[in-house]
Amino acid sequence: MAKGPEKNNKNKALHTKLLNRKKAKLREEKTERALRLKALVAKINEQQKNEGRAI
Repeated sequence: MAKGPEKNNKNKALHTKLLNRKKAKLREEKTERALRLKALVAKINEQQKNEGRAI
């Protein structure tokens, strides 16, 4: 029995590699965004504390 044409595993591997890069990039951007947000919140909280003391 004929098994049919050989599967194209090279493209499949390259596509998986590309998707993994994309997922890693998104994950990294998400963590960077969270860190920026934490820094911003800390800065705003500090400003509010200073305003409370000045009044």
